Amino acid sequence: MFDRLREDISTFKRRDPAARSALEIFFLYPGLKAIRMHRRANWCYRRRMFFLARWISQRAARKTGIEIHPAATIGRRFFIDHGTGIVVGETTIIGDNVKLYQGVTLGALSPRHGHAVTGKRHPTLGDNVLIGAGTKVLGPVFIGDNARIGA
Repeated sequence: MFDRLREDISTFKRRDPAARSALEIFFLYPGLKAIRMHRRANWCYRRRMFFLARWISQRAARKTGIEIHPAATIGRRFFIDHGTGIVVGETTIIGDNVKLYQGVTLGALSPRHGHAVTGKRHPTLGDNVLIGAGTKVLGPVFIGDNARIGA
């Protein structure tokens, strides 16, 4: 648990030139707070505690302005820079070393109908992907490794 927290703080320190200290990142960065709360919500969701998972995710959205569905799958070293307005949908899969800027939406085109075979409605991002500010990625699309979208 503490190893993952150290890795998260190190990721923010390395990827944000404005970051001054681990304490500043831990207490003041909404992106880190949203990621940490998502991990708790996802843990609850995977154990079928759906109400608690949604309660945690909605609390995170109110505190940070970043909405991540508890069922979304997020890899390691995920970095949210200036996260206000970010939305990550239910069936989204995010690889390792992904960076999102403010106002990014990883959403669905249809509220009910997903891919005919997989049922997936939201995007999948590979490893080392960067999604620029204000970008909307909608539907069950795959963004490959090392891609830069809207940047």
